[in-house]
Order: sequence, then structure tokens, then C-alpha cells
Amino acid sequence: MGRWLPALFGLLGLALLIGLVVHGGSAEILALLATAGWGLLWLVPFHALPIALDAEGWRVLLRHRDAGVRAHLPFLWWIASVREAVGRLLPVGGVGGEVVGIRLTLWRVPDGAAVTASVVMETLLTIVNVYLFVAAGLCLAIALDGGDLAGALLGGLAATLPVPLLLYALLRHGAVFARIERAMIGMLGEESRVAALFGDAARLDTELLALFARRRDLLVSLVWQLAGMVAGSFEVWLALQLLGQPISPLAAIALEALGLSVRHFAFFVPAGLGVQEMGFVLFGRLLGVPPDAAVALSLAKRTRELGYGIPALLSWQWAELRRAWRRKRPGDQR
Repeated sequence: MGRWLPALFGLLGLALLIGLVVHGGSAEILALLATAGWGLLWLVPFHALPIALDAEGWRVLLRHRDAGVRAHLPFLWWIASVREAVGRLLPVGGVGGEVVGIRLTLWRVPDGAAVTASVVMETLLTIVNVYLFVAAGLCLAIALDGGDLAGALLGGLAATLPVPLLLYALLRHGAVFARIERAMIGMLGEESRVAALFGDAARLDTELLALFARRRDLLVSLVWQLAGMVAGSFEVWLALQLLGQPISPLAAIALEALGLSVRHFAFFVPAGLGVQEMGFVLFGRLLGVPPDAAVALSLAKRTRELGYGIPALLSWQWAELRRAWRRKRPGDQR
């Protein structure tokens, strides 16, 4: 059953997407996209900026275990691009991109516990930033429009706040990975390959505790991530400008934040199909964006995902093949 759930959610999301396109007027949406034209392609190279800001936040967490600075910013920017592409374009679970990111980072920083801890901490900080960014977006939506929907969503966001707080408490005080290791060994035995995956569980917990102790670095990483999210809202502003539906920069930040909230909380829908479009339609109305423009905006963002993500995936496969070929060369033990 578990294997079919992603496909089922994907089909439901696709049906929702088609319904929104039909409801918004497929001819009108196509006309808007034609109006924007090739200018929408500028969204592809611009996306490198928010990814780079996010990668810098990750670098701050990793640098204390990378004395030789082998995992420099361009390298981590590339991995962050691959991570995002895997998570959004491939039929993998919610942590698929993180697993690939850990594997690629180990090419430069051969400390599995430290690398994994940095990715786990970065993911936790991302959850915190999503809450901060979405709360800011809701407050902006209320200030710009005063809509009851935004106020109700702000209350809903506050109601779910215990979730990241509980996750923080577990990682900070619960020795989570050591307990998982003991549970896996208890169920599957010492020789289990699955249990072997948690061979450095105790050290992973230790690395996480060390990261929690570096409060300044956590704050700096949080700020870099948040800056990346704010920079990403320029994509909304530029796309709507090109689509002939201009909005203010503050409204663009609000719409990006609200759209991000829908996508994060509907993580079980592959690629957020339909859900992202519905979010833009609902929240766009609060900010003066008509339904056809909201759907066109979402389709433009999806085009950017393909334009940015496919080269990232291809570069990953090329790097894997190149590494495998080098290992096969006589005398090359790398």
C-alpha cells in the first residue's frame, strides 16, 4: 500500500492541477504565458542566488569539520542544487535529496557522522525558517489585505508550532539515533545490514550536540537560509511583472511565503502537484492576483524547476560516472 500512496497522491494532485487550469481558463493562462515569453527564462539563472545563500548556511554548519576547506561554497552550491532537484523532480521520499547530499559531500569531507549531522541540523533550521517566513508572509498578507483567511492560517500555524519544538527537544536531549540503532538491532539482529546503517549512531548524536552548542553558527546559518527564502520571493515578483500582473515587493514576499507553506505542509504530494497551484490561487486573491495569473505563475515556477533541476541531475550523473571511471583506472585508488 505504501508504494501506491505517492502515485495516488500524485494523480489526485494532477487532477487538481488540470481542474485549476480549466477553471482559470486555459486560453487566458496560455495568453499570459505568451505575454511573458522568453523573459521567464531569467528565472532559471536567478534561482542560483537563493540556492547559494542556502548553501552558505550549510557551509557554516559544516566548516568546523572541514579544516582544509575542501567543501567550499561552489561545491556545496552544486550539491544543494542536486538535493533540490532530487527532492522535487524524482519519485523519492521526502529525504531523498538529503541522502544524495550526504553521499556527495562525503567525497570531500570523509566524516559521515559530521556530514549527516550538518544535514540533519540544516533540515531542522529549514523547518524553523519556514515557520518564521510563513508567519511573516501571513502578517504581511493581513497588513496588505486584512483578510480573515490569512488570520485563520496564522492561528493554524501557531497551533502546529509544537511540532518543530518537539523535534528540537528530541534531537537536543533524546539521543535519537542511538535509540534507533538499538531498536533496529533488537528487531533485526547485530548482523542486519539495515542496522549496520546506524553504526555511528552514538557519534552522530554527539555531533548534533556539538552543533547545538555552537549557537552563533546556528544563528548565522538561520539568517543565511532566511535570506535565501526572501531572495526567492523576487522570482514571484519578476514572474508576475512579466505576466502583466505586477505586485509590490512586500506582496511578492507574502505570496512566496504562503505558497511555500502549502508545499511544505503537503510534502506527501509528489512535486506539490495541484497543491502549489491551489495555494497561489487562494492566497493570490488576498493580494490582488487573479486566478489565471496565479496558475500561470505556478506553471512558470514549474518550468524554472525543470530548467534548473534537469541540468543539476545530469551533472550529478556525470559526476558519478566520472568518479566510477576514475576508480577503474589502473593505479587510481580514489
